[in-house]
Amino acid sequence: MPKLCGLKFPTDCASLPEGFWSAVGVWVKKPHVVNKRLCGVTVTHSKEAGNVPSLLLLEDAPAPGLSPQVLSFLTSEVSLTRTHEHPKPYSSNVRTFVPKVNSYGTSLQKEVVVRDFIRQQATFIPMEEDADGRVSLKEDNVYQIQLCNEDCEGWSLELHVLSPDTWFSDGVVYPKLRWLTSDLLPKLLRWATECKSSEFKSTLSLLPVEKYSLVYQQLKDKYKAMVKVWPEVTDPEKFVYEDVAIATYLLVLWAQEREEKGLAGRQSFVDLGCGNGLLVHILSSEGHPGKGIDVRRRKIWDMYGSHTLLEEKAITPSESCLFPGTDWLIGNHSDELTPWIPIIAARSCYSCRYFVLPCCFFDFYGKYQRRQCKKSQYKEYIDFITEVSQVSGFNTEEDCLRIPSTKRVCLVGKSRNYQLSDEAEAEQRRAHYIQSRQITPGVTVQRSDFKNDGGCCHGNKDGDITCGSSWGAGFQPRDRVETVRNCATLPRDIVDGVVLRVANVLLGMTVDGGRGCSTDWNQGGSLSVSEVAGLLEQETLQLLKKECGGLQTLLKNNHQVFRVEGGRVYIRDWRDRKSVRVDTKRKPVAPGALKTRSCWFHSHHPQGCPLQAEHCAFAHGPDDLRPSTRPQKRIKNEHLS
Repeated sequence: MPKLCGLKFPTDCASLPEGFWSAVGVWVKKPHVVNKRLCGVTVTHSKEAGNVPSLLLLEDAPAPGLSPQVLSFLTSEVSLTRTHEHPKPYSSNVRTFVPKVNSYGTSLQKEVVVRDFIRQQATFIPMEEDADGRVSLKEDNVYQIQLCNEDCEGWSLELHVLSPDTWFSDGVVYPKLRWLTSDLLPKLLRWATECKSSEFKSTLSLLPVEKYSLVYQQLKDKYKAMVKVWPEVTDPEKFVYEDVAIATYLLVLWAQEREEKGLAGRQSFVDLGCGNGLLVHILSSEGHPGKGIDVRRRKIWDMYGSHTLLEEKAITPSESCLFPGTDWLIGNHSDELTPWIPIIAARSCYSCRYFVLPCCFFDFYGKYQRRQCKKSQYKEYIDFITEVSQVSGFNTEEDCLRIPSTKRVCLVGKSRNYQLSDEAEAEQRRAHYIQSRQITPGVTVQRSDFKNDGGCCHGNKDGDITCGSSWGAGFQPRDRVETVRNCATLPRDIVDGVVLRVANVLLGMTVDGGRGCSTDWNQGGSLSVSEVAGLLEQETLQLLKKECGGLQTLLKNNHQVFRVEGGRVYIRDWRDRKSVRVDTKRKPVAPGALKTRSCWFHSHHPQGCPLQAEHCAFAHGPDDLRPSTRPQKRIKNEHLS
């Protein structure tokens, strides 16, 4: 097979050849991480021994398009010899592609993947299956990825193509050869070098990928208009499409459950800590009865209409904060409620299930405290919520969502690990576990607080709650008005003092190579954020530690004076338009523009502002300052998911 191109591995690469097969496994099972026009694949027909060409035979006859050239290639290029080191010299699978947008009608685009462990090569043989099950080979697009080891030159990764001159590309399942060499091969090289095994399961491991892809496209088209009318201060595309993806996951999961259990009606739900309420709105609009509850009302709630039920209410885990008439409880980035949701679901009634997508790390009564150093903090917290779920009595399943977020692992409790007759014993386990994690000083949890009187599964059939009869003192629900902790509410004199001190030190340093448009205006030097911290008193540092982002956030908030880039702090030069555009996205000053803030450089820089007053966005002196008559907006840090 002709060689199309090759890439050299680093000379000190110690992950081979295992890393090569790990990289091939990613490409086989998760091609969508590289080819963004795919939703994924389904892998079937796994073999570890046998006649490789038989994968392409139908009733002992060659599939249409299976030429003697390909048959010869399969028998000659794939090692069939068993050895002591390789009792299974090759394995083969068939993967079916699931494009994001189906342009193939009823035909299925498939690929036979043959791994040859002796020659260290993976061969990809594409084919198409029509609605009647007839298979035809796309012989022009047969290709191979091979790991080569040359004694003198080390390891290399090569791409071979059977018919490069007749290669067919449709830009979806069949990319261009140039893409294989410029995008795929470098990715495989990097994956093989890193050879990292994920701590979590593959995305959408509990769902049929093709069904998810279809429903997601339908919901995305249906609700994409929300992006244009989003009234919140957060990024509309991130939050809208993330909630569309979560809703898709739940809808497909619930449809699968109805099919498995023979359920006629659609499942009901309650979203605890629903934030912006968009997930509730989508699920309700798709026919599932339910509601969302959050401690704070959002502006967007008024846009949904009367069929979307949203309640502004604090939730405190207690005997009366249960939902016996609800099929599913949802915790989507529910913060301090996250560990309680399996407990609340278990105590609501035996048939109640749950879905949680953990984000911030909370225990029952406060922040989660790390106990292991061999795992990432995120993995350790997921394991903790899994433990809570299992102790609560659930058979717990883990999956990874396909959303634009670093926190994508969800936990699902669809069934119990005990019988209904053992409910009393299961409740004792829950109570003992919660009590064992009570860490609030001076607080004791009475055994009677955990007693289940049985009324929770029969009263409140409409799902409404009135909080009381706490399960344990110490749980602290968030305040109705969220505290702003982004350095915006720090005393002005403290902020001004930090800015002046840091700026004076930077200006006192040797000029860094004449950065900026000219060298006549002192641009100062640069310091790392940790070096800046060394300039401040401990009392100030302790105050900043209580704020989200700390010192770095304070410096970035004062972007008029500083530029923070790559962990280093510089004096901003407002003549450098590229720096201004990238860091602040500030438009050029229009003639007669309203100036409501004083120019720091005009007042504090030894040489004044590098810009003339008419070109500076800030006021040069009191005569240039015209305070705005508009009411100042209150800065919020909305909890939206």
